[in-house]
Amino acid sequence: MPRCFWCTDDPLYQTYHDEEWGVPQRDPQALFEMLLLEGFQAGLSWITVLKKRERYRQVLFGFDPERLARLTDEEIEGLMQDPGIIRNRLKLKAARQNAQAWLKLDDPVTLLWSFVGGRQKVNHFAQRSEVPAVTPEAEAMSKALKKAGFTFVGPTICYAYMQATGMVMDHTRDCDRYALLQQERRA
Repeated sequence: MPRCFWCTDDPLYQTYHDEEWGVPQRDPQALFEMLLLEGFQAGLSWITVLKKRERYRQVLFGFDPERLARLTDEEIEGLMQDPGIIRNRLKLKAARQNAQAWLKLDDPVTLLWSFVGGRQKVNHFAQRSEVPAVTPEAEAMSKALKKAGFTFVGPTICYAYMQATGMVMDHTRDCDRYALLQQERRA
């Protein structure tokens, strides 16, 4: 099956590409999880995060923002010993800070989707070189999230987040998922 240029032969990556990436997500819990995972990915490859995702779910309370907001410094130090996650103190503290910021939002789903006008933005890129790393919408999201107290939410992370959660659909036209998602969108 033809897939996007970034998808390797790793079965985990292929499943993510085929079933999740670019599919509109409006579940607050899933949106919060993906926001944290995108932050953990900063400076690393996405497959590294995908391989650690299940362990993150275990040690970060299923990405429950209520519980993560109360994460203690001692718990963070304990997590720093866990080889199943990315052991980066700044990113773990950011998870706590972002949970606290998330809980202060009145309607995080509406806020996040507002940067694309409330509905999926579909791009029709033919090739890799056309897919941007940052867009004005991602810059606006980054600015708004930072103002709301979030961290590890730069414009590049925000655009990757928008792609991952289906706010934008960036499967290239040579990818089988492009046609399938177009059909689902029309239905």
